[in-house]
Amino acid sequence: MNARIIAVGSELLTPLRMDTNSLAITERLNAIGIDVRAKAVVGDDLADLAAAIREALAHADLVVMTGGLGPTADDLTREAVRDVLGLPLVEDETIVERIRARFARRGWQMPEINRRQALVPQGAVVLPNANGTAPGLWIERGAGGLLLLPGPPRELLPILDTLIAERLEPRAGGRRVYRRVIKITGRAESHVDQLAQPVYGPWLAWDPPIATTILAALGQIELHLRLQSDDPARAAATLDGAVGALEAVLGDAVFSDDGRTLEQVVGDRLRAERLWIATAESCTGGLMASRLTDVAGSSDYVERGVVCYSNRAKTELLGVPGTLIDEHGAVSEPVAQAMARGIRDRAGVDIGVGITGIAGPGGGTEAKPVGTVAVAAVLREREMVKTFRFIGAREQVKYQAAQAGLDMVRRLLEPPRD
Repeated sequence: MNARIIAVGSELLTPLRMDTNSLAITERLNAIGIDVRAKAVVGDDLADLAAAIREALAHADLVVMTGGLGPTADDLTREAVRDVLGLPLVEDETIVERIRARFARRGWQMPEINRRQALVPQGAVVLPNANGTAPGLWIERGAGGLLLLPGPPRELLPILDTLIAERLEPRAGGRRVYRRVIKITGRAESHVDQLAQPVYGPWLAWDPPIATTILAALGQIELHLRLQSDDPARAAATLDGAVGALEAVLGDAVFSDDGRTLEQVVGDRLRAERLWIATAESCTGGLMASRLTDVAGSSDYVERGVVCYSNRAKTELLGVPGTLIDEHGAVSEPVAQAMARGIRDRAGVDIGVGITGIAGPGGGTEAKPVGTVAVAAVLREREMVKTFRFIGAREQVKYQAAQAGLDMVRRLLEPPRD
């Protein structure tokens, strides 16, 4: 069975509101082996909604719609379904009474416009909504159907979970979608694909086949592996072998294959080794320390973070010699090294990190353009330092610089891969 999702609402076509329901719906459908092939966001226009429904029904076994079930004139999902399927809308008095009782519990009288939420396409199954006024609706169509869900997640998800358990999962025949994500940093998307494609290319001919997608995110590349199977053990073994084959060619650029973020990977290793870390950050403004402390339990290994934005702060707080800054410039590998050593020694920790750079949009020169960042990390007698040239706006440069700092610590902590 495959599915399409239609998110309804003109507000979802603006920068002010994002469709997140489709992500939760996809996760739940994939868990029972239903593959989501496409999704669409459609505004509050009857003709546009009807066209989207026709398109989805022509290509999918299951169509899931979210939103547009409210009481106001711009809530048009029911009417669009009526027009496409030719099913008259019939008022369900049981729904009216339920809505009226809900208002009464708050000491209010139900507005008459709420009766619109009791309109049900003839033959549809009403799915009770314990957390709101608009019920869900299920219209059977062959092996699948058309599912209408309210927009608010606290209303949508309980209705969806119940429908999955009672109607969809029994039809799945035990098949599930299994996924693995390999996360890589320090390499470009094209470089990763050049190494990985000869490995994953033949997988579509396997039994079961593995579909592979490469995605570029800020500061990292992700390889998504997906297969369908009714045998959990076989699926796990197949994906384990695939992940191992990719990691063999990608080497230590891989930092995670189990869903963890880079800050989680670094934190777990610090905790396991009983090591403490402190950061000295200039252009990132404390972002690396912030990411480290986003992880619950980070008080086990994060000792402090210092934002030393000015040259005076680098000298006063870290002991970076002013002559070193004068000779090499604040954005330089020697200064980054001095920052890392300074924070390590003054905090009395095992690992120190120094980050200094030009985040932009101004401040760059021909020799050191915007995006130039020097990162250093020291662990006892071991030390790493590198100058990066990041691209993007100010926030993107800061994020990539923090990512580079975290990855440098990871590389200091992890033994080299074979």
